[in-house]
Amino acid sequence: MKRIFTLIISTLLITGLLKAQETIQINAVKANNFGVTYTLPKTSVVFTFTIKKTIKNRGEFYPYAKQYLGIENPVTENEVIYTLENVEAYNKGIPDKSNSYLVEFKSNSLEPYVYLTKDNLICAINAAPELELIPLKKAASKSEAPVDASRFFSQEVLIAGSTGKQAELVSRQILDLRRSRTDILTGEADNMPPDGEAYKVVMDQINLQEKALSEMFSGSTQTEIFTDEITIVPDEKNIDRAVIARFSEKLGLLDSDDLAGEPVYLTLTNKTPPTPIVLTEKEQKKMDEKFATGLIYNIPGKAKLLMEYKQQPILNKEFDIVQFGTKDVLVKKMFDNLKLPIKIIFYPELGAIKQIIQ
Repeated sequence: MKRIFTLIISTLLITGLLKAQETIQINAVKANNFGVTYTLPKTSVVFTFTIKKTIKNRGEFYPYAKQYLGIENPVTENEVIYTLENVEAYNKGIPDKSNSYLVEFKSNSLEPYVYLTKDNLICAINAAPELELIPLKKAASKSEAPVDASRFFSQEVLIAGSTGKQAELVSRQILDLRRSRTDILTGEADNMPPDGEAYKVVMDQINLQEKALSEMFSGSTQTEIFTDEITIVPDEKNIDRAVIARFSEKLGLLDSDDLAGEPVYLTLTNKTPPTPIVLTEKEQKKMDEKFATGLIYNIPGKAKLLMEYKQQPILNKEFDIVQFGTKDVLVKKMFDNLKLPIKIIFYPELGAIKQIIQ
């Protein structure tokens, strides 16, 4: 199972859907007084909206679509339609500059080192960090643009005196193309393609011309799938149906204050609110000493994340939020074992401990 998972991750990296977190190894040496400064993150939530843009263009001969080709519902108006296909959310830790700390080692420790991200977020101590994957924005995908049908007009069509006459002649061209294709498929054509390659070329050309000419009656439709992102940074308070964006079928994703679209609501509820602890003066002093000298890390809180659009939930999941959690500390003496240095692996996006190896 682990091998299969590794293969999946490798495929996602190769195809450009994910990228690995960049890290830097910092050695604790005399030059830095055997201490490494690190920063804890706070949570930013990145919402990725997958949007489909549909462009409809009416054909020049749309009034004759039913008369000549039996097309019941041709495109009669040019329009652009946006539809919201999917929403995903992921945690992106951003440096909390008010929470930078120093992890210190004894001068005779066995080559201690710390891995940090390029933003100085802590990844690991005395161990190689585990692969942290970040989703990449997906490239837009488009359907093929319509072909200029006029390049296939016969001489008779080009000199026709009216749009109605042109429509009649083009419809005959379409029917002739269909007959030619049927004759080739049944082997009854007067000039059959000599081999498989020629057959493919001829059929592709017939299909191309028929589609281009037919779209002059039916109209054409092109689609584009792309993603757009919105990032929010929550504070310690719950979010109750805040409008974080708007969406319009005519304009796509809009800013929250653009009334041209319908609101997209976000609710973020702390599921694990911390319980206040009352300490005596002596206990508080001891706690302050631990935090002054130990390794401070985050314990994120759990939150329920709900996004709604048109009164319907479009995203509903549990989420780790640093701002909803607390901090704790590993005492300094844990790093004093010179023979077997402690190893710690973190979740860099959360600043939380993933594994301690002693």
